[in-house]
Amino acid sequence: MTQNYSPSELLICLSSRAMQDGATAFIGTGIPMLAASLAQKMHAPTLIPVFEFGGTGAILEKLPLAVGDMRTFNKATVASGICDIMETAQRGFIEYGFLGGAQIDPYGNLNSTNIGTHDAPKVRLPGSGGGNDVGSLCWQLIAIMRHDKRRFLEKIDFITTPGFLSGPGAREKAGLPAGTGPYRVVTNLCVMCFDDETKRMKVLSLNPGVTIEKVRENTGFELLVADVLDTNDPPTDEELRILREDVDPDGLYR
Repeated sequence: MTQNYSPSELLICLSSRAMQDGATAFIGTGIPMLAASLAQKMHAPTLIPVFEFGGTGAILEKLPLAVGDMRTFNKATVASGICDIMETAQRGFIEYGFLGGAQIDPYGNLNSTNIGTHDAPKVRLPGSGGGNDVGSLCWQLIAIMRHDKRRFLEKIDFITTPGFLSGPGAREKAGLPAGTGPYRVVTNLCVMCFDDETKRMKVLSLNPGVTIEKVRENTGFELLVADVLDTNDPPTDEELRILREDVDPDGLYR
């Protein structure tokens, strides 16, 4: 069967399916915004997207270009500001956080600050924005990543957003709320969770046509693997139609 979708479209659709109707979800820039818009149009009409500059509960009729875009306030339930949003997360009212990153390690720590050393980087990235708060305070963090060895590293260059830090008990020792932390990693190759005991990344399900050997080849650390591996469904015709015609008609992210 001929594949009629791009890797980016698969990543958007898988991320969208992780967004539940009625849930509060902190949405980062890029693919998380497309996924949130697709979710509202497909299966989660009462999804409550939260954006760090103050938009809460916006109807994502048109794709925002950034988390401070006026479209993040479109028909919103609340239009406040960044301090209110971070306080809302600190009070425990935001269930999911959806973020991307340049690098991720086995414990779900994310880097969006720099490649190379901090003082003399090879590349200076956008930085944290609200990323540290999202990973620190939302109940469950879902990272959305393109999967290759440059991104999945045993040791990342900078911890912008905390995952499980160095392993079991490290978040609590650092003063982060108990019960919070990474939940899923969604990539163009697979979907992963985190082992309850070791807090290391574990492969849950593979994307269509992907083998566990390919996942391992594209990962810079040893992966745990679930006893039974499921296969993720490819994008449906309806998901692709809505994504291409309604969510991203200009093809900015395809």
